[in-house]
Amino acid sequence: MKKIFFLLLIVVLYSFTTSEEKTTISGKITNTENGIIRIKGELLDKEIKLKPDGSFSENLTLESDGIYKIETTKNSFSIYLSKDSKLTLSADDTNLITTLKFTGKGSVENQYLAKKQLITSVIPDEELYTLNENEFLKKLQEIKNSVNNLYLKTKFTDANFKTKEAININYLEQKHLLFYKKYHYVFGGVNNFKVSENYPKIDETIDLDNNSYFLFSNEYQEIVLNKFYEGVKGDGITGMISAKDAIPKIKALKSQSIKNRLIENSTNDINIGNPNYDKTYWEFLSIINNPVVKQTLTDNYNATNALQPGNPSPKFDYENQKGGKTSLENLKGKYIYIDLWATWCGPCREEIPFLQKVEEQYKGKNIEFVSISIDALKDQPKWSKFVIEKQLGGIQLLAENEWESKFVKDYGVWGVPTFILLDPNGNIVNARAPKPSDAKLIDLLNSLKI
Repeated sequence: MKKIFFLLLIVVLYSFTTSEEKTTISGKITNTENGIIRIKGELLDKEIKLKPDGSFSENLTLESDGIYKIETTKNSFSIYLSKDSKLTLSADDTNLITTLKFTGKGSVENQYLAKKQLITSVIPDEELYTLNENEFLKKLQEIKNSVNNLYLKTKFTDANFKTKEAININYLEQKHLLFYKKYHYVFGGVNNFKVSENYPKIDETIDLDNNSYFLFSNEYQEIVLNKFYEGVKGDGITGMISAKDAIPKIKALKSQSIKNRLIENSTNDINIGNPNYDKTYWEFLSIINNPVVKQTLTDNYNATNALQPGNPSPKFDYENQKGGKTSLENLKGKYIYIDLWATWCGPCREEIPFLQKVEEQYKGKNIEFVSISIDALKDQPKWSKFVIEKQLGGIQLLAENEWESKFVKDYGVWGVPTFILLDPNGNIVNARAPKPSDAKLIDLLNSLKI
């Protein structure tokens, strides 16, 4: 009896001490630019440094089976991972999709995905949506038939994948039907576009709050997110939504994964331009369980707090159109009105006459007008020519790295034009100052007795 009890005790102890089941992914990806890949998916964002020959091997702890993404500097591709996957892959990053090969447990499903991507990428979405309606529907049917044939020929080893993929082929069609109807006017340049009476009906019965399918299907994700943005008057292209409208609807969702993604797409709401950013931050934080997104939100929150009036301004030291460089330190002693803009930006160009008028009105007073362009460095000649031809006044500077310029990122700028006002000590007066065409700018400048 004691012997039996002892054996049972060993079994119980063993069940508590065995390590968590790991998903194994290994292989070789040659000719990457920096020798680094990322694996991204639900609650997973892992950077992997490849060995000199491009090989790697990783054990992953997955929260769920589903579609994940591997990214190199130049490319990305979807892979299906389950908690018991033992997958080995090989590819050449210079021609990644056509060279992608899989072996091991899960290889059949992933080879299917690679072949499917070859079919669906024959014509990029933007080109697909430029076709007239009849051509579009014909091409879409060709794509769906090809994917269907591939599905029927494949001898899947994962029953869960096979079942969901059968439904996912329908999501592929529905996504394109929805997006063509919405975006043909954008990509095709057709104003007031409407589909014909014979256009296939969009399936309104799709469950838009299914966590399992959101984890499995990129196409389902695009449908869900687009429909959500419609419901909160958001932008289905950029993902920008109004937190005030969105938060109650996000909270009402059952799917935690959809909640996470919607908030991940809205981290820019934690921005000095949002007067309710503090409330939005805490609301977002209470909804999500993704640690990476939580960190991004917190980074944005801390950066936004640093932009409150009276705090020291982030610094810049940029190329001056007249030669040399100009830094914030060079301009201390005067108020500084900064215009972040670009030559390719229509709204920026519309503000130029108003800015010139304000510059003339405050000529000789204790204020400098500084325009910082986020044009690409390769377009420096174009920028300089524009400054000369338009006779732009003030101090004309060119940022070092477009949107990724440190000054631009430190100010949380994701749209131009953006205007900033600093005091003579280089401290922030207003990180989102009124634009030149707004009468409130003159009221602000006059209140400071410049």
